[in-house]
Amino acid sequence: MGGDFSTTGRWAARLAIIAVVAAVVLPLAVAGLRSLGPAAVALAGLAVSTAGVWWALSRKGLIRVLAVALAVAALAGVIALFVVVGLLWVVIVQVALWAVACFAGWSALGADAGPAAPAEHRTPPPERPFLIMNPRSGGGKVGRFALKEKAEALGAQVVLLDPAHHQDVAALARDAVAGGADLLGVAGGDGTQALVAGVAAEHGVPFMVISAGTRNHFALDLGLDREDPSTCLDALTDGVELRIDLGRIGESTFVNNVSFGAYAEVVQSPAYRDDKIHTVLRTLPDVLTHHLGSRLTVYGGGARITAPQAVLVSNNPYRMGDPAGLGLREGLDAGVLGVMSVKVDNAVQAVELLGGRRASGLTALTTREVVIDADVPELRVGVDGEALSFPTPVRCVIDPRALRVRVPRNRPGVPRPRARLDWRRLRDLALSRG
Repeated sequence: MGGDFSTTGRWAARLAIIAVVAAVVLPLAVAGLRSLGPAAVALAGLAVSTAGVWWALSRKGLIRVLAVALAVAALAGVIALFVVVGLLWVVIVQVALWAVACFAGWSALGADAGPAAPAEHRTPPPERPFLIMNPRSGGGKVGRFALKEKAEALGAQVVLLDPAHHQDVAALARDAVAGGADLLGVAGGDGTQALVAGVAAEHGVPFMVISAGTRNHFALDLGLDREDPSTCLDALTDGVELRIDLGRIGESTFVNNVSFGAYAEVVQSPAYRDDKIHTVLRTLPDVLTHHLGSRLTVYGGGARITAPQAVLVSNNPYRMGDPAGLGLREGLDAGVLGVMSVKVDNAVQAVELLGGRRASGLTALTTREVVIDADVPELRVGVDGEALSFPTPVRCVIDPRALRVRVPRNRPGVPRPRARLDWRRLRDLALSRG
């Protein structure tokens, strides 16, 4: 079977290379050097459109309207040019060829194995599990999937949060441990999970995630079933434990990430929960032009980043390099924080972001500790989506393998992102003979 796989991989690599060559040669074969002019105009149009988007996000009023019009007109102009010169069909075929090249390349290289998954440990089922459930989370998944009833049938004590009154979930979790609970679990959003996970790590008891939130980012990286949260309850009877890292910001914990700058300022607005889009459009221009919010300085991994508009510090780094991996972390037990910052002060730097990681305004690094300083005594921060404030400077650290997480033994698993398209490897594979 190994030989068959190698043969399939070589032919997939050859198809990818052929498709790329065809995409490059096609316009030259059809229009010769005349095709270089429209290609240059297309690149210029994309740059102008990107600049228009930047101005639309960073300006208000009439300038924003004109910027949107410019972005749309630039793209429309490029399309019109290709129609006039009769090369629009060439562009469509090129896009199709690039799609074939990408899919064939991913097939040839296979799934990116990445780092090894956290080791699973078989442990006895909990005797006194304690679960906190938010009935409003995820649009009412707790009631829709009868999570309370199913959990109680498995022997768990369940506390339903009262949507009309604020409750200290960390205090509930501590009281439960003091009363003999040997597992803490949450059916709710990532912010609530982070609070209870901190208590579980503090007392050394296992933590359980029930994917009843809206986005369930933490559940995704744990490989849980996000479509049917009731399957997460299998961990109570047929589960295994994982040892994963936990992020800490000041005295608080986070399971996913903390954000500084643009996003943190936007979510602090009282109107954000009720009208997200209009709040973003109203607030973002002042944040991007440094008229609102603080001036940040980031220290970490031997780097010093001054005045970024947005900073994301994550519990283990997020995957970068291809769109298929965005939103996924490389692992949860590497013992490092991921740090990404964006600094865009003008339209030229906005256009540079089209280059991805090579853009001067984008910084990505890993470190065990990062400090965010600012020109204000208190810094607004988004901690796993919750709006909080911390005294300046703010220190984030990673606590390696601090959290015991109990998950079902049988679960979908973490989605394996497509392999990075390494064209040099594809070329070598295509030219190999086995």
